[in-house]
Amino acid sequence: MSDIVQEFNDYRSRMNEKLLADNNKIVKRIFNLDTNAYAEGALDVKTKELLGLVASTVLRCDDCVKYHLETSYKEGVSKEEMMEAMGIATLVGGTIVIPHLRRAYEFWEALEENGK
Repeated sequence: MSDIVQEFNDYRSRMNEKLLADNNKIVKRIFNLDTNAYAEGALDVKTKELLGLVASTVLRCDDCVKYHLETSYKEGVSKEEMMEAMGIATLVGGTIVIPHLRRAYEFWEALEENGK
C-alpha cells in the first residue's frame, strides 16, 4: 500500500480509537450520525460519497477529502467521475481549493497504485 494511504489510514484508525474510548456521548453520536448519513438511502452510497468529496474540498478539509476519495474508490467511482466532482468543487470553492485538488489527485493516484 502506498505510504500516503497507509499513513493516513493508520493515523485515522489510531486516533478514532482514542476518541471513541474517551466515551464522550456527543462525539460518539456525531461519529454514528456520520456513518449513517452515508448509508444507502434515496441516494446510493457512491453518490453520497461524491457529495461528501465535493463538500470536503470546498471546506478545505484534506483529511475529509482523503476519506471520501478512498471510500469513493472502493465504491467503484472512476477517475473521470472523481475529476468531474472535483471540477465542481473547484468551481464552487474557487481557486483557493486548487492546493486541495492537487493533494486529492496525488492521493487518488496512490489509491490506483494500491489497487493494481
